[in-house]
Amino acid sequence: MAATWTFAVARDDLARTTLTEGTTPAVADGEALLRVDRVGLTANNITYAVLGDAMRYWEFFPPAAGGLEQQWGLPPLWGFAEVVESQVPGVEAGQRVYGYLPPAGHLLVRPDRVDATGFRDASGHRAELPSPYNAYRLTTGDPAYRADQEDLLILFRPLFFTSFMLADQVMDNDFYGAQTLLLSSASSKTAYAAAFELHGRGPRLVGLTSPGNVEFTRSLGCYDEVVSYDDLGTLDAVPTAYLDLSGAPATRAALRGHLGDQLVRDVAVGLTNQIPNAAAAEEVFFAPVQMRKRRQDWGRDGLDQRFADAWQRFAKVVTGWIDVRVGSGPADLEQAWQEVLTGRTPPRVGHVVQL
Repeated sequence: MAATWTFAVARDDLARTTLTEGTTPAVADGEALLRVDRVGLTANNITYAVLGDAMRYWEFFPPAAGGLEQQWGLPPLWGFAEVVESQVPGVEAGQRVYGYLPPAGHLLVRPDRVDATGFRDASGHRAELPSPYNAYRLTTGDPAYRADQEDLLILFRPLFFTSFMLADQVMDNDFYGAQTLLLSSASSKTAYAAAFELHGRGPRLVGLTSPGNVEFTRSLGCYDEVVSYDDLGTLDAVPTAYLDLSGAPATRAALRGHLGDQLVRDVAVGLTNQIPNAAAAEEVFFAPVQMRKRRQDWGRDGLDQRFADAWQRFAKVVTGWIDVRVGSGPADLEQAWQEVLTGRTPPRVGHVVQL
């Protein structure tokens, strides 16, 4: 058997990491082996670890598969992998797929619902987990794929899908009757991608960000106004919908104090400062829920095409907003993890690691 490796973090201390070596698993009937090739690391991946227990993200890639004890967790990554061996008709060695991957050299999957677009991993331990995370898209059957955009897809696709569905839900609900849409963590990829989708389609868009990120966020051009958290009291007291991507309790409290009943909607979208924000908000946005609705409304192909069209619009401009920093090998993956975890990555920088 060939050698492989696994990178893991301590579930009770995300700064503590380990790198283990092992052998690639044997491929049985009905299984396929993927070689993890190129992945990204963003604040989104930290979120998966922070919510690993609450949202069951730790369960996608059990540590035992890497020879590790339960105290360790494998934070999911997004990226590209190559099929290196398959015992499943329609899944062939050499195919390239995009999907949810472990921080490891290989992933054993049990492909199901195989078609021209890809397959789903039907492994038993993933059966009860959110189905969108179990899909692997073939590059040859993906309307959003272009080879020269791989790094952008790695860094932005899952975030942009969340942004795309968030913007769609906001529009689907007539902007909640708001005159202003207020987004926290406005310099984050998920926030500014949603702002890109929403800009010019309805209410005034205002981005909230830290003082050090105001200039960068303004330079994007997708917000009508950018305000630092320190200047939150200058916001106009008009009907406002708050899309909270920061999870900062102090920001929510200050906003409620300033706007009062003019805060007409308070939606928790995610978190970038590692403080869960769901409990304090009026509601939580979960992209797969809106995705299921739109699959019923538009069909799978219709949703795919709308997403691909939106992605191509976004990809044309986002190349000017991001500096891709490419690392190589597990050691660079660990370094990128520590940088993103401690907030040392500037908003313009995106980490991609070739493994």
